[in-house]
Amino acid sequence: MRIAVNTRFLLKGKLEGIGWYTYEILKRMVDAHPEDDFFFLFDRPYDQKFVFAANVTGIVVPPPARHPVLWYLWFEVAIPRILKKIKADVFFSPDGYCSLRSKVPTLMTMHDLAYLHYPEQVDSLTERYYRYFVPRFLNRAEKVATVSDYVKNDIIKSLQIPADKIFRAYNGARDEFKPLVEDSKQLIRNQYSDGKEYFLYYGALHPRKNIVNLINAFERFKSINNTSTKLLLIGRMAWQTSEIENRIKNSPFAADIKHINYLDTSLPLLVASAKAVVYISLFEGFGLPVLEAMKCGVPVITSDVTSMPEVAGDAAICVDPQDVNEIVNALEKVEKDKHIATILVQKGLDRSTFFSWDLTAEAIYRSIRLLVKF
Repeated sequence: MRIAVNTRFLLKGKLEGIGWYTYEILKRMVDAHPEDDFFFLFDRPYDQKFVFAANVTGIVVPPPARHPVLWYLWFEVAIPRILKKIKADVFFSPDGYCSLRSKVPTLMTMHDLAYLHYPEQVDSLTERYYRYFVPRFLNRAEKVATVSDYVKNDIIKSLQIPADKIFRAYNGARDEFKPLVEDSKQLIRNQYSDGKEYFLYYGALHPRKNIVNLINAFERFKSINNTSTKLLLIGRMAWQTSEIENRIKNSPFAADIKHINYLDTSLPLLVASAKAVVYISLFEGFGLPVLEAMKCGVPVITSDVTSMPEVAGDAAICVDPQDVNEIVNALEKVEKDKHIATILVQKGLDRSTFFSWDLTAEAIYRSIRLLVKF
């Protein structure tokens, strides 16, 4: 097969959710299927480390697609041309976009419909682009993969896409996410949190991630408990972050709240060294930090909405993300009750074994093969 793939989120040193999703799936598919030819379509110069094997050809397809106008030009002008030129048998687009103008059989992954539920959190041009194109992309693609049953059901209910063209293939967690021994944890604390234990949030910082409520809960937790535990927030300031920045700066516990810009190689170590990962987002298609923390043997506090209970199962404390008191109570449970923390660790390690990038890659590849008519 000649498999063309949208790889525009494979960015050196800047891999985030969709970038890691793309990387983990493609690395496995390329290695498992040397009989196939893969064409990785980048929208800018790329790092050779993303050309995983001899059966991969990297192609730069301009323009760089990071704006609605450029998205249109890339997917509706440039992509159809290159798919025709390379005689692609199938097109896999792992980032929720595809090409309406190409007739090449297409598999698209849809990670969430956040733009429908939180339209105020994207600019007006982007929101209009999504409202117009996303339903058309979902109808155009022969097959749609989702990262959770929540997203699958949301697509069916919200956009009336036929259920028989959608299949769920869960995310996995990278092998780098694994438990650490106590001495190694203390070295990380010495480096990042003044030697103290810490609660951890990581991911992009923007309103939907509910960072302000997390800070509110942490302040209340600190005010009623005699503890040196800190709060680490790891990730780039994404959009509409002025309130988050002001809350961090003006907090009465500002000395115990530390924001660290995006980290790559150190992130698994920081996760594995946390007292708990607190991921109380308002909306997620999957919520990868929940799984990664469980795989590290770290207690998880997460939201009881959208996909997060589906991922966490009974292996996390699930709270109403709008209820600061519930969040405070969860922080106190992890802080004070070692028995609960130990149970969460063991349940999380057990739960994490249900998720695997190997299984995800196999499911995606099987669907790709079904799209190709020999």
